[in-house]
Amino acid sequence: MTFPRHLSAALLQRASQYPVVTVTGPRQAGKTTLCRASFPQLPYVNLERPDLREFAQADPQGFLARYRDGAVFDEVQRVPALLSWIQVEVDQRPRPGAFILTGSHNFALMAAVTQSLAGRTALLNLLPLSINELRDAGLQLGTDELIQRGGYPRIHADGLDAAVALGDYFATYVERDLRQLIELRNLDPFRRFVRLCAGRAGQILNLASLAGDVGVSGHTARAWLGLLEASFVVRLLPPWFANIGKRLVKAPKLYFCDVGLAAWLLGITEVAQVATHPLRGALFENLVVMEFVKHALHHGEPARLHYWRDSSGLEVDLVVENGVPPGQLGLVEVKSGQTFQPEHLQAMRRVAALLAERRGPTVARQMLVNGGAEHWRREGVEVVGLHATATGAVA
Repeated sequence: MTFPRHLSAALLQRASQYPVVTVTGPRQAGKTTLCRASFPQLPYVNLERPDLREFAQADPQGFLARYRDGAVFDEVQRVPALLSWIQVEVDQRPRPGAFILTGSHNFALMAAVTQSLAGRTALLNLLPLSINELRDAGLQLGTDELIQRGGYPRIHADGLDAAVALGDYFATYVERDLRQLIELRNLDPFRRFVRLCAGRAGQILNLASLAGDVGVSGHTARAWLGLLEASFVVRLLPPWFANIGKRLVKAPKLYFCDVGLAAWLLGITEVAQVATHPLRGALFENLVVMEFVKHALHHGEPARLHYWRDSSGLEVDLVVENGVPPGQLGLVEVKSGQTFQPEHLQAMRRVAALLAERRGPTVARQMLVNGGAEHWRREGVEVVGLHATATGAVA
């Protein structure tokens, strides 16, 4: 089974404008499949192969000479020196779409790209499958199944046992990727740290609490969180802030890029466990928030998303700048239940009124996303059931 990826349009468009396009994202999100399918005319080079990597490291100029007409270089962060030679090549022979690069270690890749390819490459992000991409492939999954299985393509394409596949994914990440990124002699505290992060999905990040629960220093916890973010395991949602004379929380909220991995880390191995799990609401919120993130990124846009919480406890799950006119905002509240409750709209209404009173940005849209199957409007608020339409499509 193949999946139509929404990023393909932005990828082809950027390749018509830039000599280099760099696609980042977690391992197994489908970067290689997308790039090879989008550019079948270019040779494919996997820099995870030891022989090719050794050649590229030892003689980058000679290696690149084999691909003067362009190539797809996979996991290019493994040979950062190659990027300087790509810069020389595209400066000497500028042509659009010559080199397509992929990478799964964001900070290692971005450091090299920033140094060597600034102004020469477009940057795109591919995350695991969105609900819309699954639907486009004919897969209609229930909420609990979406939470337990997540969005990694191979799980759905090959009908894999999600618990086994996600366990293998995490073990590979810890044993291979993590050991490449840092020297970590004792893996048990790190594994405990990641599991505790999963237990805090959808919550405001409290690094001191996390560090204390694991038994490591705050500095170590911050470094580990940076690793998880750079390797696309977690994503931090920043708070919305403006000078409106109201004290707003400044810490980010923590989410997992793939809700299935978060569920597995919480010990969920069967779909039936989701319905009664005490963190089902948080996992549902994780699922919905990442749908908005995917919608933006897979259309080649930055995800201009925040959350609102002030010192009085007033909170709205998402403050959205994508898809609304400049200077305006969308507000989104997420509720996992299928039944609409009028009180679900109170926080959005209060924030909209507060912004109007303090002459802040205008609230152009208000949306409640729940676990139902209907899409309707009530008193100016869109009530969107997760199974009525893809959440991101109306972001």
